[in-house]
Amino acid sequence: MSAAANGSDPAIYVAAVVVAYVDLPDTPLRARAQDLSCARRFYHAGIPLPVVESALLLASLRRLARPIDAVPLPQIRSLAYFRPVIDELLNQPLPDGYFDYLRLKFRNVAPRLPAGVQKKTFSGDR
Repeated sequence: MSAAANGSDPAIYVAAVVVAYVDLPDTPLRARAQDLSCARRFYHAGIPLPVVESALLLASLRRLARPIDAVPLPQIRSLAYFRPVIDELLNQPLPDGYFDYLRLKFRNVAPRLPAGVQKKTFSGDR
């Protein structure tokens, strides 16, 4: 898949990926240069934006769904953390409508996050 398959300007794609990334719990408040570079690599690899967004939500929900007595996971420090889930979704795409399900599930979980984990999450216009 080529970069053109993303159907958008690289700057818009990178900005969308970075905003989705920093809005998640357990991620930095700001993206680093390495995160921007990683997002550009996703674009040039032709990874569709919906796949990246779905992977970010899916990985975050997997982290949040861990048993309450499990050892806490460290904060996510890089956008590259999500690459294995992106690869998983490229190999086995989600069914139609599943992104909306993930987004709804995330909205239901986010208000219950501890104050130290909760950030302003995905906006309602996505």
